[in-house]
Amino acid sequence: MANPNKTRGTAWESAVRNFLNAFLGLVDNNGVFLDPFDGMNVRRPAQEGARDIGDVHAAPFILECKDVRSPAVPTWIRQAKVEAVHAGFPYGVVVHKRRGLGVRSGRVHFDVRTWTRTRTALGLSSRAMFERYGFAASLRGLDSGRWYLTTDVERFAALLGDMRAGVTGRAAR
Repeated sequence: MANPNKTRGTAWESAVRNFLNAFLGLVDNNGVFLDPFDGMNVRRPAQEGARDIGDVHAAPFILECKDVRSPAVPTWIRQAKVEAVHAGFPYGVVVHKRRGLGVRSGRVHFDVRTWTRTRTALGLSSRAMFERYGFAASLRGLDSGRWYLTTDVERFAALLGDMRAGVTGRAAR
């Protein structure tokens, strides 16, 4: 019998990948890549063992996907950042499944530094970033290493599309 936690995690990773590919228009109505050789396709890479390279590659992001009941977001974010380095990608974020809701309602968590670097790459002010992509902040306590910002998968997909299109603050307003 297969490990049910691994099966659930794999299903969540696949759902995230499929949603992002469909949202970005990279697949046809049957979920088949329009161009299978396009480096912008969102993919689930093979596991790399000790030097894990993340669950889903959505250039320029590595997604660490979590389908668990009890969140440990700061720990997961640290894991995503390490995996992004291993994979050679600039950004690592966490995608956490919300029980009983579809993939578009999943939560995408950014550490403050990754959020700031993403905002700067898009040429947006903090206010514009919050308004456009619906971020909420979790800035509890004095340890800034535990602070993070969150949006949903659907708004993250829009952010990903804008990053790939090279949208700047002027064009995004």
